Amino acid sequence: MSPTSEAELKQLYESYSPPRIQNAIVKGRIIAVDENEVLVSIGHKAEGRLPRSEWGPDEPSPTVGDEIEVFVESLETREGGAKISRRLAHSLRTWQLIQEALQNDKPIEGIIRRRTKGGFVVDIGGIEAFLPGSQVDLKPLRASDTYEELLGKRLRLKVVKINPAQHNVVVSHKALLEEELAKQKERILNVLERGQILEGTVKNVASFGVFVDLGGVMDGLVHVSDLSWGRVSHPEELYKPGDKVQVVVLDYDVETRRVTLGIKQLQPNPWEAPPEWLQLGAIVEGTIVAIADYGLTVEIIPGIEGLLPIFELSWSTTPVDVQKLYKVGDKIKAKVIQLEKETQRLTLSLKQLSPDPWLHAAEKYPVGSTHKGIVKNYTAIGAFVELEAGVEGFINVRDLSWIRRVRHPSEILQRGQEIEVVVLDIDTNNKRLRLGYKQLSEDPWEMIRSVFQVDSVHEGIVGRITDAGAQVELAFGVEGFCPMHYLKGAGGELPKEGDTLLFKVTELDEQNRTIVLAHVAGRPARKGRKKSEEGAEVAVLPEPRTRPVSRQKLGDLEAIAQIKALLEQQKS
Repeated sequence: MSPTSEAELKQLYESYSPPRIQNAIVKGRIIAVDENEVLVSIGHKAEGRLPRSEWGPDEPSPTVGDEIEVFVESLETREGGAKISRRLAHSLRTWQLIQEALQNDKPIEGIIRRRTKGGFVVDIGGIEAFLPGSQVDLKPLRASDTYEELLGKRLRLKVVKINPAQHNVVVSHKALLEEELAKQKERILNVLERGQILEGTVKNVASFGVFVDLGGVMDGLVHVSDLSWGRVSHPEELYKPGDKVQVVVLDYDVETRRVTLGIKQLQPNPWEAPPEWLQLGAIVEGTIVAIADYGLTVEIIPGIEGLLPIFELSWSTTPVDVQKLYKVGDKIKAKVIQLEKETQRLTLSLKQLSPDPWLHAAEKYPVGSTHKGIVKNYTAIGAFVELEAGVEGFINVRDLSWIRRVRHPSEILQRGQEIEVVVLDIDTNNKRLRLGYKQLSEDPWEMIRSVFQVDSVHEGIVGRITDAGAQVELAFGVEGFCPMHYLKGAGGELPKEGDTLLFKVTELDEQNRTIVLAHVAGRPARKGRKKSEEGAEVAVLPEPRTRPVSRQKLGDLEAIAQIKALLEQQKS
């Protein structure tokens, strides 16, 4: 057979072979319509009947000549004609559209029909899909929302998941909104410029700043430091949700899609043009806005703050407890002692509102003059006494008492105690004042020499014992020193601290004004004479000339008065 004959035979065969349309969707034409059925021609000399119920109430009625799609289930039936279904064709076609929408990431439309557990049932061309409640909008649905308002609403949806075996479809409207919002943000970020002025609405207020909605597409943050040139304790002092604000774009990041905004930048920086009255040496009034251990922060005008250091609060050298004396919101006057516009530095002083008390200290506190003061503090070598605010003097331990050796000022003085002092020396250049306390009374050394003569015997209380010897408390608060080789008893034993014994004066150290003693061994003081068991008398010791009244320390004035009284008694 020639090639031409073979092609003609094949064409003839195909024209008379049964059409391959079974189990497929084909196009048909309506050729007749009655009350219950619609007759449809599908070509190839085949016809099928469809019930009128396959047209929904919302669809237009079938009309002769209309072209429709049907699914051919069988070409021949017992009644004759083909078995076709418009609904099945529509369902299969819709499934194809849903699958293509998932594969190609394309949106599809659907109508919300009813509520169900956890969301809504959506009709997509006759296929029911599930729309979770969390995927309806960008904002979560609240209990107060009217769900009935959503029923019958047509939405553009994104197919999220398909399970053909169970005919399950999950869709989302929120996903499409987020994609569209992201695209709009991208477009806005591409046209944003630093310094651009925009108008927005305050969306949220936090402690660190204000979130501003820029036209419902994206949000920007105005940090609390960019809200105002003045100090802002909390942004809610200035703004609340819903307020309309103008903002300027300070910075933006295309990758993170973050926009940093500013509001204070729309106003001139007060440091660029401070008021004329704000100058070096001026006395200004401001409001305390912060308190710290190093001083106070004072707002002079919104945007201009000054530091009032703690050492500029008072001329006094005593530390000031700023937490107790001041509180935020207090008004305060101060003097400008430093002003630098370039570095925006302003330093204030409160003490310089009054003159430095050391300017006339030499005339007010001449050497030899007596004054009253308050004991402010002390160290191991002396005490600090404040004569007035800003003028403080120092008393060395050597100048605390004529009578006794003072090891620490706390033995004589207490903090906060008011005492009289004598000015011994003054150095106005270095602001130093040397004071004396014992100089208020006369030097009792001559009287002490008269009472505690060499070889005289006195009672004493043993004090602190060291390797060198022991301190001994004598009468009138006078102290003596007993070397170790004079301290031991006849048997070589050492007394204990607090023992009352007899001591003989062996030396008067004129240079150091020290009374050197020796323990008189034989019997304890204040025991009286008595006989031994054999009847022999104990050696008689000399009677002491003085006895310590008590272990309580006496003041110099009282001690000197007692010594004078004793000397007068001896004379009489």
